[in-house]
Amino acid sequence: MVSELLPRCADLLYEEAACLDQRRWAEWLALYTEDAEFWIPAWDDTGQPTDDPRSQLSLIYYRDRSGLEDRVWRIESGTTIASVPMPRTCHLVTNIRVTDVVDRQPHVSAHWQVNLYRTELRQASSYFGFYEYVLRPEADRFKIAKKKIIVLNDEIETVLDVYHV
Repeated sequence: MVSELLPRCADLLYEEAACLDQRRWAEWLALYTEDAEFWIPAWDDTGQPTDDPRSQLSLIYYRDRSGLEDRVWRIESGTTIASVPMPRTCHLVTNIRVTDVVDRQPHVSAHWQVNLYRTELRQASSYFGFYEYVLRPEADRFKIAKKKIIVLNDEIETVLDVYHV
């Protein structure tokens, strides 16, 4: 059963990456459930990612999709200085695996890299790390119910945003 899920799960991850790169914000948000948690933990002083977004430092934490919706509104409105002008991005997703299925919800892990180009600075950079997803079946497809992003190179030269990862 897990092997049958992999192509459908991978397609969702690839579609998410394409939406971010092509700035299809409404389509990107539609990939998430209403109660979707989006979390990028920080690294603690022992060299481990934090494990509780409610009591420890996070690079980004939204407990449901409304946080993502607010972020997209700010990006589209041009009111966020960190996103004007928007960098060009290229999300690469690889090593996708279904690691478990709990209550019909696939748990999926992947490796990722995002290459960015800032036109105003003529500067390229990249971020990379690991994704952990919980996907929920809705109608005839999966949606993202939870996304945890481990950023391995977390020395960030600007403000981290949802399109950086």
